[in-house]
Amino acid sequence: MKTLLIIMMALILSSCLGMPQGVQPVNNFELNRYLGKWYEIARLDHSFERGLSRVTAQYSMREDGGVKVINRGFNAEENQWREAEGKAFFVDQDDEAYLKVSFFGPFYGAYVVFELDHQNYQYAFVSGPDTDYLWLLSRTPEVDQAIIDKFVRMASARGFDTNSLIFVEQ
Repeated sequence: MKTLLIIMMALILSSCLGMPQGVQPVNNFELNRYLGKWYEIARLDHSFERGLSRVTAQYSMREDGGVKVINRGFNAEENQWREAEGKAFFVDQDDEAYLKVSFFGPFYGAYVVFELDHQNYQYAFVSGPDTDYLWLLSRTPEVDQAIIDKFVRMASARGFDTNSLIFVEQ
């Protein structure tokens, strides 16, 4: 019975590191170029970001080789900033944009960059473990409509509910 419980827990936890069908992490990913500040342009709604505007993600290196993640957003209703610190590590190779991220102790979720401006690292399309998690990140608080259109088109083709996207006030 104990062995069965361990196997079930391992399967549940590993499913958080999957990715939606049709989503493939970008290759030739350069973490050092990805580090720094990103603005959240669009997202699917989640309880941990509900009501937040001016959302940013700051990525920097940790001493253990992982990535320090600081997500920050403003809650206008409470008139206060919220911040969450996490850590991320590559799941497979360090040139594949497939990471596991944790904000809650030993529990990790998938972070998959499935589209990226390889030339300048100015925008990224990011998925979580399933089609409930989706973000458009940019180095600037605003992006061209052509990037938004590409994001919506690519996300929709992969099964994301793009009609439910929230475009974040920056």
